[in-house]
Amino acid sequence: MSRGPVQASRATSTTRAETIRQRLADDILRGVYPPGARLDESGLAKRFNLSRTPVREALRQLTSAGLVEMRPRRGVIVSLPTDSALAEMFEVMGELEAACVRLAAQRMSPAERVRLELVHRRSFEAVRNDDRDSYRTLNFEFHDTIYRGAHNEFLSQTTIGIRQRIAPFRRAQFAIAGRLAKSHAEHDAIVSAVLRGDAETASELMRTHVNIREFVAWARPRAPRRGRPRFNAKPCRFRVRSIAATPAGIYFVRGA
Repeated sequence: MSRGPVQASRATSTTRAETIRQRLADDILRGVYPPGARLDESGLAKRFNLSRTPVREALRQLTSAGLVEMRPRRGVIVSLPTDSALAEMFEVMGELEAACVRLAAQRMSPAERVRLELVHRRSFEAVRNDDRDSYRTLNFEFHDTIYRGAHNEFLSQTTIGIRQRIAPFRRAQFAIAGRLAKSHAEHDAIVSAVLRGDAETASELMRTHVNIREFVAWARPRAPRRGRPRFNAKPCRFRVRSIAATPAGIYFVRGA
C-alpha cells in the first residue's frame, strides 16, 4: 500500500532534518561553530536552501544530544556537555551494549551469526581504503546486528535511543588517526567471542570498545571583544593546537 502525500512529505522532512543534524553536529565537533555561537534558524535555512521546518527539527535533535541549548532571548546556542556528563553517557552506553552482546552471544541464530561476520568482513575494505564514511555506515550496521541478535526488544530500543543521543561523538572519533583499524580489530575480537558463544568475554570486550578512552581538544576562539558582533551561523575554522583534555574542549572519543 503506497503512502499518501502527507506521509511522504513527513518522511522527506525527517530525512532532511537528519541530514542537517549530522552536518551541524560534525561542524560543531570540528569547531566550525564554537561554544557560544548562535545558530539562527533563518540563516541555516538559507545555508541548506531548505525551509525552516527541517532546520527546526534538526536543532531539536541537537538539543536532545546536548550539543546546543535553547536560551531565552538568545535562541539556540552551541553548548557542549561537560567531561563528567560525556563520561556518564558513554558509561551507560557501554553497559547497554555489553548487555546486548552478552545476550547475542547466547541467542543469535546461525543466520544472524553469519550476517554479523559478513558485515565485519565488509568493513575491512573500508579500513583498507581509509573510507571513513563507508566504515561509519558499516559500524552502524555492525552494532545494529548485535542489538537485534540480543532478541530483547526493550533493551534494543533503549540502546538505540541512547545511541541517537551520543551519535555525533561516536561519529567524530573516526577522525582520530588509526582509529578505523583499531575499531576493526576490536570488532574482530568481539565477533570471535560471539561466534564461539563466550558471552562474558564478548560483553567485557564491548564495554571497553564503547567506553571513553581518548580526548582530543580543539583550539577555542577567544571571547569576542566589546563592539564586535556576536557569533552567528557563519562557519569559521580553528586549527588543532594540542592533544589534551580540557573542561571546555570538544571531544573525540574512543569506541563505537
